[in-house]
Amino acid sequence: MNNKNLMNHAADNIRILAASMVEKANSGHPGGAMGGADFINVLFTEFLEYDPDKPDWEGRDRFFLDPGHMSPMLYSTLALTGKFTIEELQQFRQWGSPTPGHPELNVTRGIENTSGPLGQGHCFAVGAAMAAKFLAARTGNPTFTKETIYAYISDGGIQEEISQGSGRIAGTLGLDNLIMFYDSNDVQLSTDTKDVDAEDTAMKYRAWNWNVIQIDGNDCEQIREALKQAKAETKRPTIIIGKCIMGKGALKEDGSSYERTCKTHGSPLGNGAYINTIKHLGGNPENPFVVFDDVKKLYEDRKVKLRSIVAERHKEEAEWAASNPDMAVQQAEWFSGKAPKVDWKSIVQKPGVATRNASATVLGLLAEQVPNMICASADLSNSDKTDGFLKKTHSFKNGDFSGAFFQAGVSELSMACCCIGMMLHGGVIAACGTFFVFSDYMKPAVRLAGLMETPIKFIWTHDAFRVGEDGPTHEPVEQEAQIRLMEKLKNHHRKNSFLVLRPADAEETTVAWKLAMENTASPTALILSRQTIEMLPEGNDYSQAAKGAYIVKGSEENPDVIMVASGSEVATLEAGAILLRKDGIKVRIVSAPSEGLFRSQPKEYQESILPKNAKIFGLTAGLPVTLEGLVGANGKVFGLESFGFSAPYKVLDEKLGFTAENVYNQVKDMLK
Repeated sequence: MNNKNLMNHAADNIRILAASMVEKANSGHPGGAMGGADFINVLFTEFLEYDPDKPDWEGRDRFFLDPGHMSPMLYSTLALTGKFTIEELQQFRQWGSPTPGHPELNVTRGIENTSGPLGQGHCFAVGAAMAAKFLAARTGNPTFTKETIYAYISDGGIQEEISQGSGRIAGTLGLDNLIMFYDSNDVQLSTDTKDVDAEDTAMKYRAWNWNVIQIDGNDCEQIREALKQAKAETKRPTIIIGKCIMGKGALKEDGSSYERTCKTHGSPLGNGAYINTIKHLGGNPENPFVVFDDVKKLYEDRKVKLRSIVAERHKEEAEWAASNPDMAVQQAEWFSGKAPKVDWKSIVQKPGVATRNASATVLGLLAEQVPNMICASADLSNSDKTDGFLKKTHSFKNGDFSGAFFQAGVSELSMACCCIGMMLHGGVIAACGTFFVFSDYMKPAVRLAGLMETPIKFIWTHDAFRVGEDGPTHEPVEQEAQIRLMEKLKNHHRKNSFLVLRPADAEETTVAWKLAMENTASPTALILSRQTIEMLPEGNDYSQAAKGAYIVKGSEENPDVIMVASGSEVATLEAGAILLRKDGIKVRIVSAPSEGLFRSQPKEYQESILPKNAKIFGLTAGLPVTLEGLVGANGKVFGLESFGFSAPYKVLDEKLGFTAENVYNQVKDMLK
């Protein structure tokens, strides 16, 4: 183990760099980074195992930062490992810099997750730990049993409600490959923690079946011993509660202590205090962006040691691959990020079923043909029909990850983040299901998945007011409009940040799932019905759904009116078209499962489906704004402009106007 004086000097070097980054940017959070420097230094110089020459090595330990505002601590440490340059640290928070205010996913640079919204980062780590367990069971590759997933959490993350789900899940499943450091520094952005939090955190985690270790979080020897104990734990996840000092080493302009104060949490130290602090820590305020010689050697020595460690691990992996050549090829395919091979033509859908049931049929096939897929549900598997997958496998249990289903319990946000974490680990395709109205609980995870371009699959059923008797609390109205905004939001590659699919019937559901599984560049949402839906006309070319919107079979040439919808409303348009055609009105019906996909098509195609000057009628069970972008200025949208009501869904169809007769009346009125 390294000398204590050297370790303290290295931690001070991290503190100097972190404080200087914030000072130069005149923006950021120095205090937490200064307090956490001791832990991250011990972790990276003595415990974290990764390949310095292959950052995406499948068997590496992974470090998930929860409090993204502590990015100066992470960037500074990664600079010591060679992943960032001093010049890049100096460009903290500037345009085009690889050191943004909160870390953004970049495995090549050593950043395993985008973090910032407190709580999600450590939940990603829980998911990654689950993925490692799953891959170990699936492949037999010993490298996955040797992985350790590390997480770093702060007081804010502990307070965010997602920590309840993360803690419960990790403890219940006995994730002994998960080690979390809790930076308990008693100071938050605007108050001391005692003013908002009186709980016994250690007792809480013990109640969740965690191994709890309490230490001085700024003592490198105690940190080292705690990590040794955590690594030796074989049945439970470990939380190391480190009492750290906010702004450790900081001095005010008058030379008095600037530690343990809210002021250093979210603001630069300020000229006089900054100068005194850097001097106190052994740096030069005139030239603070320096790596001390002994610290440089410390990290270089670790790099040499790591190469020796991973050489043995790679040798072990090669021996496994030689003994398991087929599995080795399959594992490489899983980590390639390519879409899996699925025999889509073998799927036979029962006509006229609810699209959630059609989804179950697809999921049953995926469970058999995509061995690295994990499906999850928030205590609704028999209702959101993810049990189509579950019936072909079994659920994760403490000590048994040979199955491929994650029963998350009633915790939509935690479930979503765990599944995202599985995919951030790599080698896994994750899908998770719940009722569409409860997607509201998942929005923070949905947004980060879009930002990180994580191709998770969200399965949202009970898609409209036709939930019926459950009433307005369970009937999504505004949710589709909300999630379709993500189709309009571009990610940093200037692509749609989301693929949203609401299929019109059972056959279109198969195509929607095919599109979802082939989408490896962004998250996908599948929005599915509870009630049965009539099939589109025989001979309909469902493959056209890949264009986002298409003309349904049986539509007339040179129509008097174009009618557009997604999901179950397409069948309602078909019923209304029968009445309109009796009056000699020529009708084109357009199924539009994904506006985002449609808007990605050439302008010529878009114009051929929905001409600008055409009279277009839109029908949606959501807010009218859901379809206004497709209908345009000359058109009309009939939708739901209020919360739903409690009644049988067929009664609601009649009362709310989602009938063939109302389609007829609305269009006739529009054509006057």
